[in-house]
Amino acid sequence: MSWQSALACWYLRRQFRPETLKPTINVERARALTSKRVWAPRVPRGWHLRETYGAGDAPLVGEWLERVEGGTAGGAEPTVLYCHGGGYYFCSPRTHRSLTFPLATRAGARLFSLDYRLAPEHRFPAALDDATAAYRQLLAMGIAPGSIVIAGDSAGGGLALATLVALRDAGAPMPAGGLLFSPWTDLATTGASLRTNDSVDPMFCGASIERAAKVYLGDAPATHPYASPVYADLRGLPPLFVQAGSTEVLLDDARRVADNAHAAGVDCECEVWKNVPHVWPMFAPFMPEANRALERAAAFVRRATSRAANEAQVSSVTSSVR
Repeated sequence: MSWQSALACWYLRRQFRPETLKPTINVERARALTSKRVWAPRVPRGWHLRETYGAGDAPLVGEWLERVEGGTAGGAEPTVLYCHGGGYYFCSPRTHRSLTFPLATRAGARLFSLDYRLAPEHRFPAALDDATAAYRQLLAMGIAPGSIVIAGDSAGGGLALATLVALRDAGAPMPAGGLLFSPWTDLATTGASLRTNDSVDPMFCGASIERAAKVYLGDAPATHPYASPVYADLRGLPPLFVQAGSTEVLLDDARRVADNAHAAGVDCECEVWKNVPHVWPMFAPFMPEANRALERAAAFVRRATSRAANEAQVSSVTSSVR
């Protein structure tokens, strides 16, 4: 455990965890605190940030990070569709730039960070509808499905996985992979780590997860597979790459997804990092563990999209021979 990780855990335990110990969730306070505390890094040199918040851009509402000179021609450049975390009720693409910027630059991929609708104004399945619509819009733009990785952290990690499940159910072309940072996948809050890690998670108490789930779900069942993809049939999904911290209350949300993926025959790598806070890649470049995690995540993006491109080429050659 680096001293940077220890410092981050110390800070979160004193500044963030007390908010989760309160008996109710104050949505407006959470949004206001996040807005005040957010640190937005500079746009990396050689890259361009393009915000798409105009009505004419729907359903792509969010922001693009792209290379100034563009990437590979023909829509083959790796593309990350990113779903930010925040319990489905706060945070935004801007709050997560400390993660999305280095992920994109290290993967050599353009990245679209989706500004999906938030609860309680827009409850389940609004976020899922926005994510699936954004993916279809990427395809309509000519971006090859095999060049896309759907990624997200925390609630956004659960949303990314739910999006994969919903797209498969709809018969849509599958992306190259799914990248999940500390995913929240069980809104029914049945994971054992909610109790076993309750006192050691520097960011959350176990009881706060159920309160957050109610804000998003409304009257929807907590075990709906599109809200809680830990209950979904994962057969037919593309490769998954999952990272979680050993002390997180949401640890079992990640481990059970990995177990279910393996049982369904899905290629899934699950890494459990010791003594790091929830979604620690957001602490890049300050935290060494964040930098290493992002390098591994970026390598997955490159690996998954390269494999999908190779498979598509082989399929094309085979079809032409026939």
